Amino acid sequence: MKAKVIEGCIGCGLCEGVCPDVFRLNEDGIAEAYGEVTPDLEEKTMEAKESCPVSVIEVK
Repeated sequence: MKAKVIEGCIGCGLCEGVCPDVFRLNEDGIAEAYGEVTPDLEEKTMEAKESCPVSVIEVK
């Protein structure tokens, strides 16, 4: 499973708060998926995706 943040992020930090092992805010204040989505992080990754207020997280 792989996560990606597409264009349109508003930098609210919610994804990082929910799953900091996969998401972080970069130096521009925009979220990025930097960590591997391991089996133990799948649930939190999906929670971050579903919680994103602008729906810019893709998980495949």
